[in-house]
Amino acid sequence: MSQLPLRRNRDFILLQVGQTLSTIGSQSTAIAYPLLVLALTHSPARAGIVGFAGVVPWAIFGLGAGVVADRARRKRVMITCDAVRIVAVASIIVAAATDRLTFVHVALVAFLEGTMFVFFNVAEFGALRSVVSTSQLPRAVAAEQARYSTVGLVGPPLGGALFGIGRTLPFVANATSVFFSLGSLLAIRTPFQAVREAAAEPLRGQLAVGLRWLWGHPFLRTCAVLFAFTNLIYEGVILVVVVVGKRQGLGGGEIGALIAVFGACSLAGSALAPTLQRRLSMRAIVLTSFWMQPVIAVFVLDPSVYVLLAGAVPMMVLLPAVNSTVIGYRVGVVPDELTGRVNSVARTIALCGAPLGPLLAGLLLSTVSPRLTVGVLTLLLLVPPVVGTATAPIRNAPSLSELDEPPTPEASPAAAG
Repeated sequence: MSQLPLRRNRDFILLQVGQTLSTIGSQSTAIAYPLLVLALTHSPARAGIVGFAGVVPWAIFGLGAGVVADRARRKRVMITCDAVRIVAVASIIVAAATDRLTFVHVALVAFLEGTMFVFFNVAEFGALRSVVSTSQLPRAVAAEQARYSTVGLVGPPLGGALFGIGRTLPFVANATSVFFSLGSLLAIRTPFQAVREAAAEPLRGQLAVGLRWLWGHPFLRTCAVLFAFTNLIYEGVILVVVVVGKRQGLGGGEIGALIAVFGACSLAGSALAPTLQRRLSMRAIVLTSFWMQPVIAVFVLDPSVYVLLAGAVPMMVLLPAVNSTVIGYRVGVVPDELTGRVNSVARTIALCGAPLGPLLAGLLLSTVSPRLTVGVLTLLLLVPPVVGTATAPIRNAPSLSELDEPPTPEASPAAAG
């Protein structure tokens, strides 16, 4: 691992530049997929299905991806994922150019690209650990979070603007950006994993250990389950913004700019998170975030896309704070040898609701009014604050001060059975 400052660490910079370009391409097509389906079929339900197809790979492959990243050569996994993404996205460009593009084709590509992202993203955590020293990891992770937030500002309006010029241009940009990501990976010299022995334990047993540890920690277990509702609504609200914005006469660039507000909120929330962590307890941060989410119900009173966006701002600002607090605590208390599996299990549980968000929102928008759609989403958003306020694991949430001292064997959920 290199001890160079991050700004002089060649392999770290290559990894960040390549992934920044790749993420901009992914964010561009994230807004282009629903716009393309609406242009092809005029069906919000089908746009929701494509959104479902792009996110559901986390629920299907999230657990296995963690084991693959620990068993296989991470760089080879990441290079393979990038190569498959380029071919998949290029197929949309070719099909559109020959007037053969169909809804099924778009859905399949969204699913394949989402699958490749899952395996790539899990392997990337190991790559980051390999190209920087352990002491530099907090700053390196902070740099990655800033990268995601910044890309969230640039990608959606870029994708919307490109779509307004030509339907396939966001996909051309995506394929090009992934090509640069592939080049950056090939240029990195550092191996992405240390020499290790082959795992003797079968795959099911390895996954079971991570699941048992998480399930033995009531606070982390409850947060993972409740976050599934938050992720469901987050993905659903994005589709509602796209569909309602389109119905209210906004162009692709304007809709992309609205989605970029979410990135601005995330960036602001990331900057606010350390202050909240110093001044509030973990329980207060989690519950405040939960109770701010149902504010999107203001859309029911005034069904303007701008009102919906304003109602979502509190949720979007507080999400980075609650994510960094809970995830930071989880990474700190999980034994090192279980880090990958426990975090993979927690993330899979939390993201299992995400695919249902666009699917539910799309079906509702096709059958009822946007007002009623947001009303249903708001009812689901009441589950985390109500359950969180009433349930003991959240009421008795641990303190971040626990991370100041190494956990004792008696405090380990795994040791407690």
